Amino acid sequence: LKRFYPELAPGEFKGNNVAEVLEAVNQQYPGIKDYIVDEQGKLRQHVNIFIHNAMVKDKDSLKDLVKSGDEIYIMQALSGG
Repeated sequence: LKRFYPELAPGEFKGNNVAEVLEAVNQQYPGIKDYIVDEQGKLRQHVNIFIHNAMVKDKDSLKDLVKSGDEIYIMQALSGG
């Protein structure tokens, strides 16, 4: 994501769940959400999202709850041999 958004930096974004937080991130970095979710709003196959150290469970609608102070990490999954 840094390749396409070089100004991307850790920040504080509001939301009650992962989907809402992604919307807030997308408002600050327009278009970034398209790299994370597909046209149906599902997490893309080679992207993982973690809340602290736990991978999100709801990869279809991203309704995993987020509390104030939670750290969310978005990572590209590695694949291949």
